[in-house]
Amino acid sequence: MILALLAFLGGALTIVSPCILPVLPFVFARTGRPFVRSTLPLLGGMAATFAAVATLAAAGGGWAVRANAIGRAAALAVLAVLALTLLSRRLADRVARPFVALGSRITDATSGTGDVVSSLVLGAATGLLWAPCAGPVLGLILAGAAIRGPSAGTTVLLAAYALGAATSLALATLAGGRVLAALKGSLGAGEWVRRALGAAVLAAVAAIALGWDTGALASWSTRGTQRLEQSLLDALPGGAPALRAAGELAGDGTLPSLDGATLWLNSSPLTRDALRGKVVLVDFWTYSCINCLRALPYVKAWDARYREHGLVVLGVHAPEFAFEKDADNVRRAVAELAIPYPVALDNDFAIWRAFDNHSWPAHYFVDALGRIRGHHFGEGEYAASEQRIRALLMEAGQRDLPPAIVEVEADGVARAADFERVASPETYIGYRRAERFVSPSGLARDTAQAYALPADPLARNDWALAGRFTVSKERAVAEDAGARIVFRFRARDLHLVLGPAPDGRPVRFRVTIDGKPPAGDAGIDVDASGEGVVREQRLYQLIRQAGDVTDRTLSIEFLDAGAQAYAFTFG
Repeated sequence: MILALLAFLGGALTIVSPCILPVLPFVFARTGRPFVRSTLPLLGGMAATFAAVATLAAAGGGWAVRANAIGRAAALAVLAVLALTLLSRRLADRVARPFVALGSRITDATSGTGDVVSSLVLGAATGLLWAPCAGPVLGLILAGAAIRGPSAGTTVLLAAYALGAATSLALATLAGGRVLAALKGSLGAGEWVRRALGAAVLAAVAAIALGWDTGALASWSTRGTQRLEQSLLDALPGGAPALRAAGELAGDGTLPSLDGATLWLNSSPLTRDALRGKVVLVDFWTYSCINCLRALPYVKAWDARYREHGLVVLGVHAPEFAFEKDADNVRRAVAELAIPYPVALDNDFAIWRAFDNHSWPAHYFVDALGRIRGHHFGEGEYAASEQRIRALLMEAGQRDLPPAIVEVEADGVARAADFERVASPETYIGYRRAERFVSPSGLARDTAQAYALPADPLARNDWALAGRFTVSKERAVAEDAGARIVFRFRARDLHLVLGPAPDGRPVRFRVTIDGKPPAGDAGIDVDASGEGVVREQRLYQLIRQAGDVTDRTLSIEFLDAGAQAYAFTFG
């Protein structure tokens, strides 16, 4: 019951989400008709169709997605007819004739006679088109559907979510109906209201046909809605854990073979059989990944707290850049980061593929029987991850566990990001993934070229080169002393993955921010005057703003030739 209640309330909150906008005209087009025989069946049909389609789309494979695409096209046609009949009564009569001849019930709804069956049909069409923004509640339900496959439980949760949305829409319709009735009565504007609704429905059909419901609208800021949903999960006892548990099978697969590791650090090679009876946390990471580095203090803390209680933490180092395949580089990073648990080098991505993994960092939770019982991708949700570890340990028979960690203190690059104020994305410098590069000449591939800054000031997240560089797929190499990279950014922290000259020679550099030394805004790898040295291939923190976070312009000038630059990251 608590799961269904959470799903229902999560659905009800979609009324304040931008992704509900394309559906509103279809629902408001039914105002002025009997609520029980018109609007209520429409919303019921919408909820039922969404629950069925969402279950199949989440778990049914490609055929379900293709079938839903066909259904959406048919629904768009039906609702376009509805829009046209609202725009013109004469057109409604003409359009109705062939449908009446075929005994169509849809025409009844569009031409104004309306009944329960036709409203249900229109509701089903609306359900095929509705694509709500996935906040925490819907995200957990859909994840459960994908893991468990089609089942009565996930369908009930999806139906509860849709019914919540339908309920809030019903209340909005009742309120809106009174407004429209007042307009019609006081202004004699009934026909104009009808035509306005028809135009709105037609605009909604166009928006959905153009993909705005899953594109532009979904990209609008929904932080407020998501905060409401997260507060809801946190407020109800057992809310988030219960939904997560509902989304997990007894096993999310089994622990795959670890034989693909190219080298083991801190341990002899581990096998599945050797790990049987232990709870295992598998952490996919790479040492220049800022997201991995910010999650690392928690992983290390869990290892220290629960190792004696049966937890084995296994780091799987899967390289993003070529230099991260170098065993000496990884060995040095493991030592500098004080990682005590086993680390498997997965240079060939054999373990990555065996897990079907797709991100850094990624955490997989394995029970004492070797079953993967859950996963988490990216940073955050550390308390929930620790609770999952504790639950698996207790399930394995461990008792008297130490108290859970309230918070881990971390500094330097490992300090938690200030996500509320980050407005700059990870930006790659190599031409394979370079974006928003604005030097006038464009990037020359695999050849040395002299670059210049553009005449106009850089816009936020634009970057440029100045001086001679050779740009390859994943890096840019400064060919001369004095070569610079300039980036316009907005974030508390700015990092840059750098390497020394290809022959290993250290490279000196100087950082300025808005043309001045960083002073109190210097990162840990530069001094107050902005001076620093690249000695090894890793992530360097250049800026950590101490005050207000605003748009700033960073310039890094390489005082020696040979510096290698890979990617900017922010926090």
